[in-house]
Amino acid sequence: MTQQPLIDVQHLKKYFPIKTGLLNRVIGHVKAVDDVTFGIHQGETFGLVGESGCGKSTLGRAILQLQKPTSGEVFFDGRSVQQMNAKQLRHLRQDMQIIFQDPFGSLNPRFHIRDIIGEPLRVHQQVSAAEIDKRVVELMELVGLDATRRNRYPHEFSGGQRQRIGIARAIALNPRFIVADEAVSALDVSVQSQVLNLLMKLQKELGLTFLFIAHGLNVVRHISDRIGVMYLGRLVEVGRTEELFANPRHPYTAALLSAIPRPSPHRKQERIVLQGDVPSPANPPSGCRFHPRCIYAQDKCRVLSPELVTMTADRQVACHYPLEAIPHSVVI
Repeated sequence: MTQQPLIDVQHLKKYFPIKTGLLNRVIGHVKAVDDVTFGIHQGETFGLVGESGCGKSTLGRAILQLQKPTSGEVFFDGRSVQQMNAKQLRHLRQDMQIIFQDPFGSLNPRFHIRDIIGEPLRVHQQVSAAEIDKRVVELMELVGLDATRRNRYPHEFSGGQRQRIGIARAIALNPRFIVADEAVSALDVSVQSQVLNLLMKLQKELGLTFLFIAHGLNVVRHISDRIGVMYLGRLVEVGRTEELFANPRHPYTAALLSAIPRPSPHRKQERIVLQGDVPSPANPPSGCRFHPRCIYAQDKCRVLSPELVTMTADRQVACHYPLEAIPHSVVI
């Protein structure tokens, strides 16, 4: 890894205004992403996990400037993305791409596959129709699709095949960084493993860097070098994958890991059941945002918000009382 991260996110915030009345008066904000700082190095896969509504997808889109951040900075290879003009940002999009969650909704049903995959080439590069068709054939073969079917429509393909089409479109311009936003969550389990193996293969061959957003911790473990755990708009723990699974330091991380089904009924582990629902990001709790559901919460947690502090070289935790050891070790 290089010393300077390829993607460097500094104090990023994304608030959505809550409006009411005929004059659309702003009465509050939904704090979808609230002061997030982390980095992703070249060639690394950074997994991002958390419950639904915690801000994972919004964070990924804000990094790509698909949604303009409220404040904070995003640096790509040392260059501030926010300070780029429209022309510079358009050029940068060749290096930053996204794989969407819905493998059907993200593909235009009126386009042939060759037009869907070839669209980035038409938009960003001055190449002939013959060159585009040649590149489309190469991309389809690279992601494991039959290139002779490039004149067909998206509805003629299965879910896994449509996601491969989306992957081919994302790598068409040889990007350096890709946000995979729940890229396998809509697929069958057997197809998930095929797509994950494809992404890992492409990363090795093309030198890609991934932000891999997902719900399933086992899925993230399979592909990620490091994992960030997100809760209610903030990162609560960041660490190398195996270390985080072996010894979670934040109570929320421990609860997520305890919910993973065990492959053998003889391997017992006490389940950590979270009480209550996730609070509203429009009205987050004071202090630590996890304290209403945390069995270890104390008075300090209710009034003072913990910072994401570095505990070891590869571990950051936002908790006033990080766990030293889980009573029942997490073995998967």
